[in-house]
Amino acid sequence: MNRWTHVASLPALLFAGLCVGTWAQSPPQAEIPPQDSAQQPQNQQPQAPQLQPNPLEALRNLEPPINEEYRLGRGDEITVDFAGRPDLQAKLVVGPDGRITLPLAGDILLDGLTRTEASKAIAAALSTYYDNLAVQVTVTKYTANRVLVLGAVTTPGEVTFAGTPTLLGALTRSGLSPGQNKPAEIPERCAIYRGSNQVVWVQLRELVESGNPLADLRLRRGDVIYVPSLSERFVSVLGEVQHPGAVPITGSSTLASVLADAGGLTDQAGNNAHIQIVDPVTGNSRVLTFKDVLNPAKSREVTLKPGEIVFVPKTGFARATYVFQRLNPLFQLSTLAYLGAVL
Repeated sequence: MNRWTHVASLPALLFAGLCVGTWAQSPPQAEIPPQDSAQQPQNQQPQAPQLQPNPLEALRNLEPPINEEYRLGRGDEITVDFAGRPDLQAKLVVGPDGRITLPLAGDILLDGLTRTEASKAIAAALSTYYDNLAVQVTVTKYTANRVLVLGAVTTPGEVTFAGTPTLLGALTRSGLSPGQNKPAEIPERCAIYRGSNQVVWVQLRELVESGNPLADLRLRRGDVIYVPSLSERFVSVLGEVQHPGAVPITGSSTLASVLADAGGLTDQAGNNAHIQIVDPVTGNSRVLTFKDVLNPAKSREVTLKPGEIVFVPKTGFARATYVFQRLNPLFQLSTLAYLGAVL
């Protein structure tokens, strides 16, 4: 069974910024975590109230622009027209490697290009053989805009969109599972996994009931949507592992077994890998070396809680405490702390 199907719900939007940071090449600087008010010295003045970030703004920033130009992808069917040269017209499919093949020009990489960029790439590839070619690329069948829907839906699997994928669109087409003694209903929450190092939780039912348009959040191709069941327990394993995502845990799970279920570490983790365990609600973290993980005695001392994040950074960024000097602007640490506190 695909590992993604074992995802379960977190109590809050997950620590997404932890996983989507754009790493700085200079060493991270230490940062002192905020103290609980009960632990502050008696003679220390309480901090002045600060403006709290809006969690909905983080969701808005997650969306691609509404008028973002379509980019070709694997499986798209296209027609290539040449002004004044109908004999050169070609109907092609972008291959699994993201390329098309034309006579004389050979292979041309189109994956990720807009139609205009693709037209220029084709004209450039043929410029040795033809002068002043005017090329037009038309998408005749969209198949690259796919998202994967898993979990408590009627028909889990890939959903293809001709336009921009949306959250409710994907869930509706996958079929929502019936509620308890009820017909199909909007799930309370769902997760969106993007790439190998980002996960965001959406309080979907609340957004729908309030009429918030973010309930139909715009997605990017390749996103994985998971609708959890209430009985599932899991941790998210992200970073330099072979199969990032959610790993189910039981009472006998250890950090070593969880990393093994994620396929083990990649070469990018280095020979002296450090593993960080983060509680997305409190922001507390623990760090172990991979050698400690392989030590049965020390590994058994680590108790994993449902909803925690196990993060393996690239080699060269291992510290006793990981602080990210440069984060994706979508998610700041203060925003994440606030989301964990209110959701």
